[in-house]
Amino acid sequence: MINGKKIVVVLPAYNASKTIEKTYNEIDFSIVDDVILVDDLSKDDTVEVGKKLGIKHIIIHEKNTGYGGNQKSCYNKALEIRADIVVMLHPDYQYTPKLIPAMTHLIASGLYHVVLGSRILGKGALQGGMPLVKYIANRGLTFVQNILMNAKLSEYHTGYRAFSREVLESVNYEANSDNFVFDNQMLAQIWYAGYDIAEITCPTKYFDDASSINFKNSSIYGIGVLKTSLQYRLQKWKLLNHKIFQPKK
Repeated sequence: MINGKKIVVVLPAYNASKTIEKTYNEIDFSIVDDVILVDDLSKDDTVEVGKKLGIKHIIIHEKNTGYGGNQKSCYNKALEIRADIVVMLHPDYQYTPKLIPAMTHLIASGLYHVVLGSRILGKGALQGGMPLVKYIANRGLTFVQNILMNAKLSEYHTGYRAFSREVLESVNYEANSDNFVFDNQMLAQIWYAGYDIAEITCPTKYFDDASSINFKNSSIYGIGVLKTSLQYRLQKWKLLNHKIFQPKK
């Protein structure tokens, strides 16, 4: 705990057996109270490795729900076990767990409700091996999104995020896509709900066992990102009444 806040790390996993142990072992359990592993019907032994590590909360999907669907299970379980701060960490070791204390302190101190680990602040992305085409796409999409959302984030596409319980209880993430665009829809919901978002510099690693989406899914994601940003702008102008911006019932 930090300042009496229960901290839970959620691991949305798919074929992460080669990297989950290394990820788990770098979590700072002097402040982290619980870990939740959600396996999205992996084809490897991710679940078995998770059990050997002693992860208490393991959810196994009976069918593959997608990246967004996995996160929905993560957050629902975190709220169920009364988490005050939830850190979403990919178990593929692309993002360092060593930033968890810094990210959670920003929320536990009451300064922010949402913290992102940004690969773009500093030079972490390219130094960590991010392909140039992905870097350019990241910068281009972020530029357009900042205009449409009247914001100033360094990137919207990081998979390293921390949320307060209040945010997860407020935004209707269940209405979001089960695919990769879930992440962007959630940020749009957070902006729309009036929460501020902090960013900290995050080194990242690209290697063979790190997860990555193919060109087809990247293209679908890019279109979805632009669509989400446009929906946000139209919603702010009261020209649209989209379900993702409706409060939780």
